[in-house]
Amino acid sequence: MRTGRLEAFSDAVVAILITIMVLELKIPRGASLHALRPLLPICLTYLLSFVYLGIYWNNHHHMLQVTEHVNGTILWANLHLLFWLSLVPFTTGWMGENGFATLPTAAYGTVLLLSAIAYFILQSAIIAEQGPRSKLRVAVGKDWKGKASPVIYLAAIGLTFAERWIGLGLYVLVALIWLVPDRRMERVLAPSTEP
Repeated sequence: MRTGRLEAFSDAVVAILITIMVLELKIPRGASLHALRPLLPICLTYLLSFVYLGIYWNNHHHMLQVTEHVNGTILWANLHLLFWLSLVPFTTGWMGENGFATLPTAAYGTVLLLSAIAYFILQSAIIAEQGPRSKLRVAVGKDWKGKASPVIYLAAIGLTFAERWIGLGLYVLVALIWLVPDRRMERVLAPSTEP
């Protein structure tokens, strides 16, 4: 099967998740900047989650651009990823509504960790189907970002119970690592300029 339907379905799910999150933002009571203050944690969690969903959407798109076809295993691995991403709005709201309290912040990190693992499983399923010389395998190389992210998430979840701001800071750190432009997929997709 070609990747088009899988990509379209995944795009729709991510768009719905972002819509759910934005609909959860409450309108402030009052017209002053002071009225926004109680909503600051909610807005900050929305911003972080929007960035995370954007990162997943972007990387998923690039991954499918170097994927020639999909099979049933890849379809299920993709659904597994979408399941964990579908919990982002819930944990975003829980963390924001409770001012970054420890348990909601740890739960948010757990969803990020499980999303990262699910993405790795999807990536591995594609490589297994396409072979070790596939474009995706060449593009990801040693995949230090993909391997470091779950380790940082695990540390962040544990540290959240000691000091929630450290855990939250590590979640932001992983987002920043992935925001740095990653040209691996684009290099593989670029037409060769050699004669």
